[in-house]
Amino acid sequence: MAKREIIWSHTAEENLKDILDFYIERNKSINYALKLLSLFSETVSRLSEVPEIGLKCKNIEIKIFILKHYLIAYEYDEQTLRILNIWDSRQDPGKAPFRRS
Repeated sequence: MAKREIIWSHTAEENLKDILDFYIERNKSINYALKLLSLFSETVSRLSEVPEIGLKCKNIEIKIFILKHYLIAYEYDEQTLRILNIWDSRQDPGKAPFRRS
């Protein structure tokens, strides 16, 4: 299995930063945020190898992978994996930027 180039959208980068900042502030420590960042990195790396494992969205081009309480929205082709958004599923579902089929 060949790895695809991973491209993060600005939105996904900002959402990940917000998630990490939340835990740094809440825990008054960077430790959990670093563990979570490592988990996201490992997951995205795995998705670049096997992107088919995600769930289909209403938009057939987009897939979702569930990681803990987070939904990672992405699309892919033979060369690239594009991380479109990361959303905390504990938020109001009506505000979700994407929907499963």
